Amino acid sequence: MIFSKEKITIAYTVEKCEKCGMQKKRKFSKGDVLFAEVSKCNSCDGSTVIDKIFGEEIEQ
Repeated sequence: MIFSKEKITIAYTVEKCEKCGMQKKRKFSKGDVLFAEVSKCNSCDGSTVIDKIFGEEIEQ
């Protein structure tokens, strides 16, 4: 196909604080598992868990 654009999917992980609800989106890392505790929240010192893993398509 002459006019076909190549699509690339980039995986992202969303971390969410259980205490204040703040969310942070970052690129997916190998070993990310849903609902796993990841780190401490920067704003309230609560714990953040992986809330969502998804992919976004971009065209080149």
